[in-house]
Amino acid sequence: MGRGFHVDVRNRVGEGKSGLRQARVFPVARVKMGQEPVRLYSKGVVMGYKRGIRLQYPKQVRIKVEGLETRDDTKFYLGKRVAYVYKASNSKGVGKKESKYRVIWGKILAPHGNNGVVKSKFRRNLPPTAIGGSVRVMLYPSRI
Repeated sequence: MGRGFHVDVRNRVGEGKSGLRQARVFPVARVKMGQEPVRLYSKGVVMGYKRGIRLQYPKQVRIKVEGLETRDDTKFYLGKRVAYVYKASNSKGVGKKESKYRVIWGKILAPHGNNGVVKSKFRRNLPPTAIGGSVRVMLYPSRI
């Protein structure tokens, strides 16, 4: 592995034909020697919009958070901030803050069902390309 990359075997992607684990490789911030990189958010996947038989509501989204398996597990995440980070074609900002990456912020509202899925509401509508995409579930604000 090159510099600035971290291999996470605990969260495996899946097992190949040979039955061996495939490691997930992702870049992390550079840290001093002897320190472990710290991720301050949980990963989640956008499952789809809130919808009925005819209408859908793009502001409200169902999210499956990594590590949640029961309805009781979701209580910790209620009220937490959610960030959908995407890359735009045009850069925005001034000077050093100029970037092509943008964020749509949201908040977790309530559990949905019994399998660790949560309802969340975003400030702006999520685009259809967000469905199946990843979101960051921040570990703030704290209720502890």
